[in-house]
Amino acid sequence: MKPSAPPAMPAAPPRPWSSYALALALLALAAASFASLPLQWAAFFSAEALRSSSEFLAGFAPPELAPPFLGKTAWAAAETLSMSALGTLLAVGAGLLLALPAAGRFGAAPRAAVRALLNVLRSIPELVWASILLIAAGLGPFAGTLALAFHTSGVLGRLFADALENAAPLPEQSLRNNGATALAAFFYATLPQALPQMLSYTLYRWENNIRAAAILGVVGAGGLGQMLKYHLSLFQMQKAATVILAMLLLVALVDALSFAMRRALTR
Repeated sequence: MKPSAPPAMPAAPPRPWSSYALALALLALAAASFASLPLQWAAFFSAEALRSSSEFLAGFAPPELAPPFLGKTAWAAAETLSMSALGTLLAVGAGLLLALPAAGRFGAAPRAAVRALLNVLRSIPELVWASILLIAAGLGPFAGTLALAFHTSGVLGRLFADALENAAPLPEQSLRNNGATALAAFFYATLPQALPQMLSYTLYRWENNIRAAAILGVVGAGGLGQMLKYHLSLFQMQKAATVILAMLLLVALVDALSFAMRRALTR
């Protein structure tokens, strides 16, 4: 007896014309961008450009390894790490508070208002926040920490709200139908569903804030970025190379720590 042939796969559903229109619009936008920008590829790959770049990079070697300077760099790295950690922690608290109304738990009007606020917070880059807050808080890591907290609050608030909205509503409704209060039903049914995703978002934003904190020092917010700007402005390339290596090591350390924490939370 011959084995029966496997059933034929059903035909793919037809794609709406809007999908093709969107793809064509994106291709047209990319083509227009290449056509409108003065991209000088020939000059970028010319022998003169390569020679100038090689001479510039050669000035960074060898890095400055004097113990006093290494100690100063380590202190700046600790300052950058503290800025990113505290800024992320403040953003988590603000994001949680804003996520509840942004998820529609207090009605449509508060949802629209809070989501508009979150859009404003995250649409302003960290450098712009730092430039504004430096006027009020002065030079130093305090302004950088607040800049990270404001921008990250907008990002995490939106992500937390989406995680709460995407949680299955049936467990919370079942607890409410059995006499549980709204607060208890939220903490025992909805929050446990969204919490792993929220923790993952928090760790990811902490990784990003390490990089952002290193850049914020360029506008006077302290840390490794401020050291890098200072030594580059004086053409002290070897000291600048040490600061850049410290940035790379700090980012790699935080990435490894974040990866290990995510692995531990998902086991």
